[in-house]
Amino acid sequence: MSFDPGSNLDPSQIQDRRGGVSGRTVALGGGGLGIVGVILTLVLTLAGGGGGTTTDILNQLSGLNGQQVGDPGSSGTVASECRTGADAQRKEDCRIVGYVNSIQSYWSKELKGYTLAPTVFFSGQTDTGCGPASTDVGPFYCPADKNVYIDLGFFSELKTKFGAKGGTFAQGYVLAHEYGHHVQDLLGVLNTGSGAQGAQGQSVRTELQADCYAGVWAAHAVDTGFLNQVSQANIADALDAAAAVGDDRIQTEFQGSTNPETWTHGSSAERQHWFTTGYQSGNPNKCDTFHGSL
Repeated sequence: MSFDPGSNLDPSQIQDRRGGVSGRTVALGGGGLGIVGVILTLVLTLAGGGGGTTTDILNQLSGLNGQQVGDPGSSGTVASECRTGADAQRKEDCRIVGYVNSIQSYWSKELKGYTLAPTVFFSGQTDTGCGPASTDVGPFYCPADKNVYIDLGFFSELKTKFGAKGGTFAQGYVLAHEYGHHVQDLLGVLNTGSGAQGAQGQSVRTELQADCYAGVWAAHAVDTGFLNQVSQANIADALDAAAAVGDDRIQTEFQGSTNPETWTHGSSAERQHWFTTGYQSGNPNKCDTFHGSL
């Protein structure tokens, strides 16, 4: 993955809270790849005979109070170190800034009324508009405060815990998926589509649309002026990451069998299919996952 070294990064789209500790429990509002942490918690709880049903846990995670909480933070060292595409080539933090800038640049031009959503870097745990959140939930979008949250350590776990090959464009896919939820929120379909679980349920359909939107961004990433090229190897890395967090793969790995009735994000094949649909079409109107069979 190659960033245009002369492109200007906008680190104001990042809030850096790393090093701070706050919050006591985990709450997740908008869906996202971060749900893999919830899935693992659920699998281990049920396998160990712990209390709580799938529905109970998901209901706990969906409660929103509509209020901004916690210190808004600042861009910190990101502001001073991440200024150009050349910085994005050298340093992971700056690469994330570059991806966020590119994703939001695309949607700002594509979607009338698009509003910029900050990405919050945190470590350990932090307060969010959706409640206190732990690094265990991974990246997620919170519709209550319209922020994307990520502990950058997730990218290592994507390889070590979930078996993805890695690659820098896998990071772009993860972020573009979360911003896909922001787009859904602005369109008014996020909360209405994040309900019932199951292989054909609204939750899966919501997540697969976010995967499709990630593919649409990938198709236009070079046009945003931040990236020089997107190679087939880059796309392969994104598809590999999408497969790694498929419900069927996670359930097989951690409980030895799959149960489509409890799926929340879709199978590995479905996640790859919808990313590919977005990438090959480059058209967000092709991302209607809410009608017909998946």
